[in-house]
Amino acid sequence: MSDVLIAPAADPGDAHQTLPEKALPKGALIILPMRNVVLFPGIVLPLTLNRPASIAAAQAAARGDQPIGLLLQRDSDDDEPTAAALHDVGTVVSLLRYVTTPDGIHHVVAQGQRRFRVREFLTGYPYFVALVDGIEEPRSSNSDVDARLFRLREQVAEAIKLLPDLGADIASALQSIEAPGHLADFVTNFLDAKPLEKQAVLETIDLSARLDRVSSLLSYQIEVLRLSRQIGQQTKQAMDSRQREYLLREQMRAIQKELGEADSGVEQTAELEQALTAAKLPPEVDRQARKELNRLQRMPDAGAESAMLRTYLEWLAELPWQLAEEPAIDIAEARRILDEDHYGLDKVKRRILQFLAVRKLTAAAGAGVGKSPILCFVGPPGVGKTSLGQSIARAIGQKFVRVSLGGVHDEAEIRGHRRTYVGALPGNIIQALRRVGTRAPVFMLDEMDKLGSGFQGDPASALLEVLDPEQNATFRDHYLGVPFDLSRVLFIATANVLDTVPGPLRDRMEVIEIPSYTAAEKLQIALRYLVRRQLAANGLTPEQCSLSAAAIETIIADYTREAGCRNLEREIGGVFRDVAMRIAEGAATPIAIGPDDLAAILGPRRFENELAMRTSLPGVATGLAWTAVGGDILFVEATCVPGAGKLILTGQLGDVMKESAQAAFTLVKSRATALGIDPATFPHSDIHVHVPAGAIPKDGPSAGVAMFVALASLLTNRRVASDTAMTGEISLRGLVLPVGGIKEKVVAAARAGIRTVLLPARNHRDLEEIPEDTRRLLHFVWITDVDQVFAAAIGDVPSGTRGAAEPLKILPAVP
Repeated sequence: MSDVLIAPAADPGDAHQTLPEKALPKGALIILPMRNVVLFPGIVLPLTLNRPASIAAAQAAARGDQPIGLLLQRDSDDDEPTAAALHDVGTVVSLLRYVTTPDGIHHVVAQGQRRFRVREFLTGYPYFVALVDGIEEPRSSNSDVDARLFRLREQVAEAIKLLPDLGADIASALQSIEAPGHLADFVTNFLDAKPLEKQAVLETIDLSARLDRVSSLLSYQIEVLRLSRQIGQQTKQAMDSRQREYLLREQMRAIQKELGEADSGVEQTAELEQALTAAKLPPEVDRQARKELNRLQRMPDAGAESAMLRTYLEWLAELPWQLAEEPAIDIAEARRILDEDHYGLDKVKRRILQFLAVRKLTAAAGAGVGKSPILCFVGPPGVGKTSLGQSIARAIGQKFVRVSLGGVHDEAEIRGHRRTYVGALPGNIIQALRRVGTRAPVFMLDEMDKLGSGFQGDPASALLEVLDPEQNATFRDHYLGVPFDLSRVLFIATANVLDTVPGPLRDRMEVIEIPSYTAAEKLQIALRYLVRRQLAANGLTPEQCSLSAAAIETIIADYTREAGCRNLEREIGGVFRDVAMRIAEGAATPIAIGPDDLAAILGPRRFENELAMRTSLPGVATGLAWTAVGGDILFVEATCVPGAGKLILTGQLGDVMKESAQAAFTLVKSRATALGIDPATFPHSDIHVHVPAGAIPKDGPSAGVAMFVALASLLTNRRVASDTAMTGEISLRGLVLPVGGIKEKVVAAARAGIRTVLLPARNHRDLEEIPEDTRRLLHFVWITDVDQVFAAAIGDVPSGTRGAAEPLKILPAVP
């Protein structure tokens, strides 16, 4: 052996130098126990020796230029292993180099030669010595071995690709090895396998079995390498993304610094914290806000959740949580403001002043201000429901906010969306309070009767909590997730009709009906408000143009037919626009507009008084109807043709109105003799009842009286008085039953030129609701049965042959 350096024998640390050496018998081999190292034949490996017996064994082999055997010990933690603690199969190695460093550490470089198996351990030596049998490496080859060798080479090539840092000499050596056993040993040596797994390969002599075992170990290692590379790539990508984001943010901060801009993220969070403190949140809300603020401070600014949290906290900071000091209530001033803004509406004004008086007294007594009532203004379009809410806000010194509920069909429009949704926002209630900036505004919920519902929920049900004074003090919007006090909000709802408002919602509101305006009221409204407003809207002054009261009355009678004043204002605006055009063209001022000037400006009159023409023939009666836009007159026409006794109904009548017509026909037939009608007329005639304006649906029981009069007029061949209109439900006993909408119907009758109105006697209680000027224009006949109706509308029929009228002649039916 060459290049072996042995420490001097005089070294006091080497106790084994003083022991006498004993010659080894033939076939004996010095054994070196190894803790975690398995050396394969053909492999060169440096070893470090620590145990005295191992050092003595290596030195003896080096002095005698003898090979040495390496055996893996079964327990790597055993510092003094016995012969039984060693494996039976090991590797014969030659010592290429032995070095002792200055710090006393012994190193050897060993090269594996061949496998051996221990036959017997010998005693009497200061180190392990054993009789061994050499194991020859199989040389034969077959197709099984070649196939496994080919598979192992493929795995080696794949492993080399996964290990780019593998030395080129090792990769070249692996590719150049031809012997199957040597390749298996060489590959196993470089595998990151456990010592016992390597020992199992060392003990496997059969080539096929050894190649299978190595292939299995290598497959596992390749999979580990593949996953490791994938994880590494993912980690690298994540790190690259973070580094890129970090660099961009640093560049952004540098640019902002150069431009004199602040560090937006940190300063915005600090400003948000100050805003939350200034908002004086309630304790529960403040705890939630601080919790979310702490989360925001720990998040990166670019995160999606960071933007969502910031928006949420901004909403909390900007809502009016604290109640501002309310102005003192002056009842006289409130009355003046209401009278100044609206003409008439005495009942509504009285209820508002009652509320203000109660609020003032309870505040003076130190009992708070009480719960705000929920008012609901119901009336036709254009009667001033929305503007009345604005006047209430001005009268009590509070801000006004309006939310339109027309077409709303999603519960989230009221309660808001949950924050888990992208683009979530609070509902319309919270949004409006944020806009108005106070916790006690006058809040108008407009068009409540036009609420919808769909698969997203029922907004009417969501409004139950909002409009309940016992619950809305803890209203919880889905977006906010914390209670908000709505008890100081004065809610005012508006609707055209109550039929489509759900019962539970209607029960929570105090309904105040706003009736349609009479012609006299419209005239006063036009003179007080509409003319002045339209003059300003068209850039005119009172000195440049004037509109006479007679002209306004003509517009009301001939150009509008409505319950409110919207069309009236529109027509007045049309007049002033024409005047503005004339002035702009250089016409002399002032310009006065009278009734005779309207046709040239607005065109021919749009509404004709057809009353006299319609009632000029028997079989036509004038009824009174109620609609969503106020009252109106309704003509009922009847005619008789040869037939088989059928009743024909046309005019798009509803089921209730059809039943009223059938009841009226039956009542006429039952009283034919009393009315002077030949009972033989009915089996040979078809009676056709038509209500004009067939494109408009009609329904309700109040046309029963008019249908009875039309049929009686037809069959008695007597005309109905041209200035008489009627309403009421009839029964088969001939009774006239009360109906609704009396005020609107009577106002419509006066507007249409009617002079006598037949009303059910049980509706006498509604007389006080009718305006005084309308009552002065009309003669009221209170009726209890159809006999009184016939007498008032047509006239008494003489007894006997009833010759006061020419009998109705019916042609015989065609066979």
